[in-house]
Amino acid sequence: MNAAFVLYDNLTALDIVGPYEVLAGHSQVTPQFVAARAGKIRCDNGLALHADFAFDDVTAPDLIVVPGSSQWRSALDDEVLIAWLASVHKTATWTTSVCSGSTLLAKAGILAGRRATSHWAVVDTLAADGAVVCNERVVVDGDVITAAGVSAGIDMGLTLAAALFGEMAARTIQLALEYDPEPPFDSGSPRTAPPEAVAFLRAALNGS
Repeated sequence: MNAAFVLYDNLTALDIVGPYEVLAGHSQVTPQFVAARAGKIRCDNGLALHADFAFDDVTAPDLIVVPGSSQWRSALDDEVLIAWLASVHKTATWTTSVCSGSTLLAKAGILAGRRATSHWAVVDTLAADGAVVCNERVVVDGDVITAAGVSAGIDMGLTLAAALFGEMAARTIQLALEYDPEPPFDSGSPRTAPPEAVAFLRAALNGS
């Protein structure tokens, strides 16, 4: 299975690295880091990743993983990326996204009429582009899986691993990663975070 892990300028690193760590170690998965051009891609936190392939080199991946970005509005203007997603989705077995990556799928027309989720601060954009917004951590609708904010990418990867390789394989991967989170604060959702933190992040992520 050829898995295209999509890179673009200012992506959020954990959005792509989380699912990669879950999926790429399986013997049936051939990971491919792909971008508009091969070479170094700088994440929104400054981390550099490397695309081994250009979009033109990867025209029929079996699996697509699309990360989000703290600068997600700028990513929506990337016509080359949007066109590539619209094209390769037609023949892919699975198309997936993490965090605001779902806004890119929506812009490409992939989420029209589908149930989908995203980071809590950007779900209005999904609805505007025709998606049926669900406030869930991972949403499966046909051959598309979307995940909520950043850390939910690991959950998405495990959900997909179970679909591809069976539940026991997914459970084994989870154990290997020791994915057993115990966050120090109950602040991972706008329902539980301090209101001032919610307001600050909402303004920052929506460019106001």
